[in-house]
Amino acid sequence: MHIETEFDVAIAGGGLTGATLALALDQAGFSVALVDANLPVAMEATAFDGRASAIAFTAMRQWRNLGLDARLQAAAQPMERIVVTDGPAPGAGAGATLPVRLSISAKDLGDSEAGEPLGWLIENTQVLSALLAALARSGVTVLRPAGVTGADIAANGGRLRLDTGQTVSAKLLVSSEGRRSVLRQTAGIRAETSGYGQTGVVATVALAKRHDGTAWQHFMPAGPLAILPLTGDRASLVWTERNDRARALQSMPEAAFTALLARRFGDDLGRPTLIGPRFAYPLSLQRVSAVTGDRLALVGDAAHGLHPISGQGLNLGLKDVAALTEVLSDARDLGEDIGGSLVLDRYARWRRLDVAGAVTAADLIARVFSNDHDSLRWIRGLALSVADRSPAIRRVLAREAGAAAGDLPRSLALG
Repeated sequence: MHIETEFDVAIAGGGLTGATLALALDQAGFSVALVDANLPVAMEATAFDGRASAIAFTAMRQWRNLGLDARLQAAAQPMERIVVTDGPAPGAGAGATLPVRLSISAKDLGDSEAGEPLGWLIENTQVLSALLAALARSGVTVLRPAGVTGADIAANGGRLRLDTGQTVSAKLLVSSEGRRSVLRQTAGIRAETSGYGQTGVVATVALAKRHDGTAWQHFMPAGPLAILPLTGDRASLVWTERNDRARALQSMPEAAFTALLARRFGDDLGRPTLIGPRFAYPLSLQRVSAVTGDRLALVGDAAHGLHPISGQGLNLGLKDVAALTEVLSDARDLGEDIGGSLVLDRYARWRRLDVAGAVTAADLIARVFSNDHDSLRWIRGLALSVADRSPAIRRVLAREAGAAAGDLPRSLALG
């Protein structure tokens, strides 16, 4: 069955990035179809996605502009400070102190961003709930549950083929399907993936002490331990380990896991208490040969996949959303074909340097810091010490954390 209306844009994938794009394009006056395989009741369940995301303050501006409801703001924890440490696990000796620290605070942003935190920490299910509510109020045509099986491309548009037997036609197709994008494969766009031999074990913990909006990143030989502050003096834990050890962490009894975690935490936040299940996510790097094809644009994880060590994966996808929305809006105002190659080339050029820089930086940090070689440890310690003592470097790092560097789309910029 064919959906009779031809849309301006048809989006495959209704997760955080795809739903945000659908709302942004709808607000900009485009007709939009959003196709997703998941039902809302599943997406809002606690067991759907145990992760929390570090949302840059620029990305939060975008969501505010889209009118996301008060539930999102109530669930968001401001991130006022980031502390990076390098050294042995703090529990290696009772009350041990890590030898090197870099501390970045919201004050390092400077006067131009006064009043902004470095970012916000929000559980993914909370964001999905707010996005689903906003979609229900919007003019977006949502097709769930439906999966994309392929696409047909013509000179003046494209058509999605769905596993429900339906087809959806639009001037432009967008893949927000994640790393295993069907549309990307259909278009013949190559994706090169390399693993790190690491898995991120994700869990939520209650803290014995106030976190005061501080995010911790402890670097250890097998990978980083990130402690990300959530509302109510809770924290989202991302414990990166070698694959075999991560499997053991996920399956070991709760008491043993908590005892081992307490040794990693040290004394700064007190003994943690595990809340809910543990999740495991294998970590890898993915680069694609192009972010556009005939009548096709890629956004989010369909366009790039990076190590979570920098906390910029979702922010990079939300920048894709803002840039694509702006490019399409400007093209429409000029009377251009929004799915044409000249328009899509502008999107690709805009995103090329930002994406390449973020992916390369995350890859370099992951490889350099997941290493216990004496020379590298010395270099890392020196770099962190120099950065901690330099206001100029801290300001650059603070703006990177807030995704405020580079040529920002209008919806992400101040004012």
